[in-house]
Amino acid sequence: MINPVLGKVCWISGGASGIGESLCKNFAKNGAKAIIIIDVNLSEARRVAEEIKTCETLAIKGNCGSEADIRKSLQMAEMTFGPIGVICANAGILSIGGPEVTNEEWNAINNVNVMQSVFLARHAVPSILRQGGGHFVVTASAAGVLSQIGSLPYSVTKAAAVSIAEWLSITYGRRGLNVTCLCPQAVRTGMIAGTDGGVAGLGGILEPDDVAQEVFESMRDGKFLVSPHKDVLTFINRKGTNYDRWISGMQKLNSQMEEKYSTSKL
Repeated sequence: MINPVLGKVCWISGGASGIGESLCKNFAKNGAKAIIIIDVNLSEARRVAEEIKTCETLAIKGNCGSEADIRKSLQMAEMTFGPIGVICANAGILSIGGPEVTNEEWNAINNVNVMQSVFLARHAVPSILRQGGGHFVVTASAAGVLSQIGSLPYSVTKAAAVSIAEWLSITYGRRGLNVTCLCPQAVRTGMIAGTDGGVAGLGGILEPDDVAQEVFESMRDGKFLVSPHKDVLTFINRKGTNYDRWISGMQKLNSQMEEKYSTSKL
């Protein structure tokens, strides 16, 4: 098995905290040539860069929902370290609510959770293919394959993220683009800070370092789907086997969550 990051320039969005920070440090530990940390929080991105001692690093402030910011960061990375071999579309945001969520919130979450991967496919994948191949990691969510109770925007955008990962693998997989799609439930990051993880926390809350290690191993083993919470695979199988029964079960869970958190029904 070939080390997927050894000697590679790795570009990681949302790398200043959570899963992104753990991916940065994991790839550095496993022999990356350079780690490019993209985040809206430049001071924290610089902190992560300074904590990495085993390879070169570059912290860049960027909004991963902006095509211009993504393109600029890719150009800076290549000018500094050479061609990028590993892309991690990891940055993500959450918006709670249903159809009442404002258009502004919808646009923001769609740009980060969906269009980020499109922008990266547009501006990074052609170079990776010219090199003969590389890796593209999409941090989606169990919500992308199972829906997210309490958040219509998160459900929709993470399902789209999974679809993008599938399409990239189907379209470019035999040309050398290895695609990995991460679909965890609750992970101990800022997204669930101060909470019990809500419905996603029912499957337990994992540490980001453990999730990053599973991503690395899945990349190494050529696996597409990374499901750190193993119950997710069971739920996917149930959904595929009896869709109506799965919907009924999710309706029951939704009612339980509404009662627990006193959320209003639509």
